Amino acid sequence: MRDLEHEIQTTAELLKSSPKEVVKRVEAIQKRVKELERKLEQVAARTSSWSSKDPLEHAKEINGIRVVTARVDSADPKVYRGLADQIRDRLRSGIVAIGGGSDGKALLLVAATPDLVARGINAAALVREMAKEIGGSGGGRADMAQAGGSDPSRIPTALEKLYELVKL
Repeated sequence: MRDLEHEIQTTAELLKSSPKEVVKRVEAIQKRVKELERKLEQVAARTSSWSSKDPLEHAKEINGIRVVTARVDSADPKVYRGLADQIRDRLRSGIVAIGGGSDGKALLLVAATPDLVARGINAAALVREMAKEIGGSGGGRADMAQAGGSDPSRIPTALEKLYELVKL
């Protein structure tokens, strides 16, 4: 019991609280950590390794649809979603595809604006076809979908495939 009391007292001192307040203090710290992680993801999304230019400058128009593709390596899927949302919102009408890979894994994310989804564009169908290029599979919703694969070296080919798919 003394050892346990000592551990609780030491924990309370580390948390700068009383032993009775240890649980509340840990909960508050966990909440703060989650907030900071969310802010870090937002910062990472804004400062991610796009080229120094605006990604919309690289948009291609195919059959009246603006398509933006970008490679962003070593990013968390949450960062990909944040970037896709930012670009899609700025596009107003178009399709965004982000791909990247690290540690032998490839990731693709495709997002479509609501007007194109209403016209029958399906991000899940697009990403499934693109995923074949990286040796993987994927799925999701009509407005946003992602895929994983085992061949990150084929990301450029997968991103190029989107242009072919939009032409159809």
